[in-house]
Amino acid sequence: MLSYTTIQGDTWDIIARKLWGRETMCSDLMKANPEYTETIFFSSGIILAVPEMEIPVVFTAAPWRSK
Repeated sequence: MLSYTTIQGDTWDIIARKLWGRETMCSDLMKANPEYTETIFFSSGIILAVPEMEIPVVFTAAPWRSK
């Protein structure tokens, strides 16, 4: 498992966006770090466990191809 060291003011969604490019994956990050689930704003220096995630690729066709 990987790790992430927080910086002052990090939040779950900000960290998920930095790691995976998607805020919606913050629940996976929270599940890997249950001792911090009540934390809203992190102080600096907290080491979080980062689960290895396979990010699904979403393909969207160009608007002119959807007809």
